[in-house]
Amino acid sequence: MDQSKFDVELKEYKRTKDSTMSPLVRARLDATYAALPEMSRERKVQRLRKAPYVAAAAVILGATVFTSGFISPVMAQSIKQIPYVGSLFSLIEADLGLRAAGEQGLSSKVNRSISHQDMKLEVTETVFDGTRAVYLLNVSAPNLKDGMFDTGAEVVKLSDAIENVTFSIDGKGQDDPGSLVTGGFFYSAGESHPNFLVFEEILKKPDHNSTGKIPDSFRAEVVVKLAGIDQAFKLDIPFQKATNNTIQLKPNAIQSNDGISFEVSEVNVTPVTTRLLYSVKLDGETSDKSIRAALFDDQGRQLTSLHGEGERKDNTLTFDARYASAQGQPKYFIIKPFVVKDHFAETVTDDQFIKGLEIKVDLPEKNK
Repeated sequence: MDQSKFDVELKEYKRTKDSTMSPLVRARLDATYAALPEMSRERKVQRLRKAPYVAAAAVILGATVFTSGFISPVMAQSIKQIPYVGSLFSLIEADLGLRAAGEQGLSSKVNRSISHQDMKLEVTETVFDGTRAVYLLNVSAPNLKDGMFDTGAEVVKLSDAIENVTFSIDGKGQDDPGSLVTGGFFYSAGESHPNFLVFEEILKKPDHNSTGKIPDSFRAEVVVKLAGIDQAFKLDIPFQKATNNTIQLKPNAIQSNDGISFEVSEVNVTPVTTRLLYSVKLDGETSDKSIRAALFDDQGRQLTSLHGEGERKDNTLTFDARYASAQGQPKYFIIKPFVVKDHFAETVTDDQFIKGLEIKVDLPEKNK
């Protein structure tokens, strides 16, 4: 009757061309996977957390909408590149959900900054859709140039200079009882904005027997510690839910084949994040398999898996998984379970999918 809870990166992938995993993140990922008996020990990963946590929210540039039909695509793209004109979220290529948030004006402008000597950390924009709280952090310092940070001992990428980040709501962090904070990750905003970091925090979905709910707005305390700097930077960041354009379905669809039972219990969709609750029940012969689910829209596009939490009880694995929403309004999703071969793989090959377990979930014609 052993029951274990774990956090697991559903699929490792590079958010940007220069996105890399620091030794601290790798160590934490390895620690989590080392605790999971059913997962491969060859290359282990956990949720991307560069410190007790990595959080969410966004520092960006105010979103401005240009409506003139006479602006060429080239000019429009150039406008986006101008600081403080277009939202930096719209430039995040690897996460279509955050990109859509930037393009559709779903980010909220904030003005939060803190300085110490010649160093300044600033958050100007956030995105919150009820699941993901995201902020983009701009770092200014004389020892920071083109994304490379001089710690005094060595020169490293800015993302590797982050020693610790904590994210708390109402004084409760990730490991505190009753906390809304699940955990998260961070990564570089990309080559065109090397001194920006994107931070994401995932809020917990209340238990089915809970009367609580995720608030539409909240304030988070974020504390950032950088290598070589004695002073920790504390920021108070407000978050406001940007959209009520949410689909919530409970299909309770089940497929079984070859000793495996796959059930999709809940699907939640916003323009930014698609959240999937599913479970996999294994028999004695298949209990050692590591199984996850890939999500495809009606155009055959596989949604980028972000992260998720799982719980194992006996031979049943239950997952709360998040994916970056695709652009447009899909008519349906196809959910395909697959056997995990490599937790760092960016794609899933056809031979990994388990036949007979595919589930189709129809979506409303319009996202209201």
